[in-house]
Amino acid sequence: MHKQSRRLLRGIGIVCALTLGATACGGSDDGGAAPKAVSESDVEAALEKGGTVTVWAWEPTLEQVAADFEKEHPGVEVNLVNAGTGNEQYKALQNAISAKKGVPDVAQVEYYAMGQYALTEGLTDLGGFGADKLAGQYSPGPWNGVKAGGEGIYGLPMDSGPMALFYNKKVFDKHGIDVPTTWDEYVDAARALRKADPKAYITNDAGDAGFTTSMLWQAGSRPYEVNGTEVKIGFGDKGAKDFTGTWQKLLDEKLVAPVTSWSDEWYKGLGDGTIATLAIGAWMPANLASGVKEAAGDWRVAPLPQWTAGADAGAENGGSALTLPELGENEALAYAFVEYANAGDGVETRVKGGAFPATTAQLDSEEFQNTEFPYFGGQRANKVFAGSAANVADDWAYLPYQVYANSIFNDTVGKAYVSGTTLADGLKAWQDASVQYGNEQGFTVEK
Repeated sequence: MHKQSRRLLRGIGIVCALTLGATACGGSDDGGAAPKAVSESDVEAALEKGGTVTVWAWEPTLEQVAADFEKEHPGVEVNLVNAGTGNEQYKALQNAISAKKGVPDVAQVEYYAMGQYALTEGLTDLGGFGADKLAGQYSPGPWNGVKAGGEGIYGLPMDSGPMALFYNKKVFDKHGIDVPTTWDEYVDAARALRKADPKAYITNDAGDAGFTTSMLWQAGSRPYEVNGTEVKIGFGDKGAKDFTGTWQKLLDEKLVAPVTSWSDEWYKGLGDGTIATLAIGAWMPANLASGVKEAAGDWRVAPLPQWTAGADAGAENGGSALTLPELGENEALAYAFVEYANAGDGVETRVKGGAFPATTAQLDSEEFQNTEFPYFGGQRANKVFAGSAANVADDWAYLPYQVYANSIFNDTVGKAYVSGTTLADGLKAWQDASVQYGNEQGFTVEK
């Protein structure tokens, strides 16, 4: 990025204002130079020398990875810190970057949030470590995510969330409803279920930015175009119209439960069959097994319904990477840990611990795909998840201020769930608010 553009953005406090409420922003003024080269011998020397790597992450499977890494490299200590989940950690991270003090060597960052740090050079471009050679190890969605819409590589994918349709087979069988393969069939199934049981809903939806962007992704919509500080936002393409048209029918006919995900009411509905499906990421099985124990054996997994019959489009819903904050210390040692965790032996450790991989070696392996899930009646659900991961288009882009955009979702699109506003009008309001905000923060944003 051009030096002047970065100064403009920092001068108006873009990252601070748009996401985290911090008081100042950091970043280098190196004029957008190529990432410094760090050789394998540099990394090996760092491992030989030893030291401490501070890792901020909430992913629980990293505890065993850190222990294994320390055992393999006795001179290295991994200081694993849970600084909060998602936005809680981002706020702490931005505060540390602003103060130029206490910045971790490694930080977990979700794909949708990565652009804001990459833009202001808050993250190290791992291209200098030769990370580009690892591209073929990952499924397309996560690898696209760590590139953050640009040319650099700002992290190594840790996990992913290819979407699938989780459905209550017991409920579908009871009412003689076929599992939908298209979204039109999904609407028909919603109507049939509501007619058969007025207390039951095909799914829940009270308005969620992550779900909406994932659905747009699968529908072929590409609402965001990002080229440095030049941004274009538009929700008028065919994919967006397909999604809003279909989902509007579900809302108008009151076919979806007005229940917020992760609430007690949501868990209750999943357990008693009044919420019959979820279109969600492949990380969901563990949440069902722990939070909806009473429905064990009732649920199954199917490919995500398609917008065109016979298609096989997928989308990501969730997922994160391990990154190296620019102001962190011990870069070579930190990279060694990240590569071990996300491209080395640590991957298998995390998969055994319940994480859903972003690496094709695990996704394609017979052991992984043939794993039987007792919760799903012995179904080999990973076959469905792996198929979805392989069919995710890799040209999706998030806004470089997506965290802020998501924060105003309920004030715009969310009105379609509580008033006479349509989803199409809600997306238009979201678009307009996002355009205005971006321009106010120093971006050049067009519709």
